[in-house]
Amino acid sequence: MIVGIMGAMPEEVEPIVKRLDNVKRHEVADNIYYTALYGSLDLVIAYSKIGKVFSALTASTMIEKFGAGKMLFSGVAGAINPQLSIGDLIAATKLCQHDLDITAFGHPYGYVPEGKVFIEADPKLLEIASLVAAKEGIKLKRGVVATGDQFVADEQRKKWIGETFGADALEMEGASVAVVCDALRVPFFILRAISDAADMEAGFDFDTFLESSAKKSADFIFAILDELDKA
Repeated sequence: MIVGIMGAMPEEVEPIVKRLDNVKRHEVADNIYYTALYGSLDLVIAYSKIGKVFSALTASTMIEKFGAGKMLFSGVAGAINPQLSIGDLIAATKLCQHDLDITAFGHPYGYVPEGKVFIEADPKLLEIASLVAAKEGIKLKRGVVATGDQFVADEQRKKWIGETFGADALEMEGASVAVVCDALRVPFFILRAISDAADMEAGFDFDTFLESSAKKSADFIFAILDELDKA
């Protein structure tokens, strides 16, 4: 089985690559991809760079060029739901694009013709994640993750996204990866560790907690890989 593992930034994939042996480096489409064997699993790993376009390109490359048959995304997100605190883990049950707007044509926010507002994550991978959380004694929350090409540090925008999409957290890559995986019939799982509150203090909190949150998310991804390796 070939499993793709993505992050958006170097800090989100470095904790993963560092734990692997005999890692090979590949340059494709102005990006770096790493391949390695983990148990019986062939892994392909990359940080996409920030934003929806780069993440869609990276996910497509992993699937079409490297043959990834499952996709895992490890990274950080800002909280919308007040019950989420810095360091909490959230698994996306479904994802949307909060900055997609053709409402002038009578469509809801986040929708384009022949598309859909929400893309649902793979239920089997969500089930494995729940199993991992129970085994490790980790509190894993589930919820809606909203994606957009904006680093949100505004309370009004945060409130609007939460009310419009029922979103619990927001970030800049997940929904575009979901769209690619959904179109190419590849099961996917998006895991985010909360690094900030998506408010006016987001810049400070993000820099402070990025490294520790990314490591926590990466540890959980490895626990999922262990379960996939047993299958």
